[in-house]
Amino acid sequence: MSAPTDLSFSSVRYLPTNEAYDRWAAVYDTDGNFLQALDTVELKTLFPEFLQSITSPKPWRIVDLGCGTGRNTSILLAVPDIEEVIALDSSRGMLEVAKTRLQQVDNGVSPPSSEPARAAPKVHLEVFDMLDSQSLPVSAQQVDGVISTLVVEHVPLQTFFSQVSRMLRPGGMLLLTNMHAHMGGISQAGFVDADTGEKIRPTSYAHTVADVVAEARKWGLEKEGDVRERAVDEDMVERLGPRSRKWVDVTCWFGGLFRKRAN
Repeated sequence: MSAPTDLSFSSVRYLPTNEAYDRWAAVYDTDGNFLQALDTVELKTLFPEFLQSITSPKPWRIVDLGCGTGRNTSILLAVPDIEEVIALDSSRGMLEVAKTRLQQVDNGVSPPSSEPARAAPKVHLEVFDMLDSQSLPVSAQQVDGVISTLVVEHVPLQTFFSQVSRMLRPGGMLLLTNMHAHMGGISQAGFVDADTGEKIRPTSYAHTVADVVAEARKWGLEKEGDVRERAVDEDMVERLGPRSRKWVDVTCWFGGLFRKRAN
């Protein structure tokens, strides 16, 4: 089957983020989203660094904030040092896809009998809207780490970091990735609804790296190491898919680690 390419559309329709992702959920993992592909590539380096940075006693409790279709939730569940994963999203449609994905992972091939069995981590899939929720789910309080990828584009920075700060225990770690403001100043997240021909766009903000770092600090989260910024180059197009070609030489992604201050 040929790789998906950009579809033409008749009009653009803006929807609240949770409604847009409810409609996007069925095709989110198959519509050729190159930014998600780039995020997956970069997480191969950033995710192990996140785990190595967690200093609280094992086993850990981790929140996947804006878990979407469970792309990162399934990775978290494979980490031996994690005993509980709390997967939160404002879109019920995305959570349904995540539930199916995680059931397929759970029904996968069992490890060889020579390997000692370990208890499967607990996983909670919960609806949580950062914009509307006044209180955190009980399961998401005082956690050891939060991972949130390609999410903060849809949330005001003050809202996002206030929620993350409330979730993390002192010394806890945040792994954050997002669409870069260079790309966000040109376009934004969205997909073409094949049934209506409309381009569906959720609410989006073009947050700069400097603004992200500054707002994180206001809520007690200090950057650890450098925030990485990635542009698409010609050598990446085959790996990321044809939709990435028009973004060559544009900085499209950034990601980094943040630690909640202990005091």
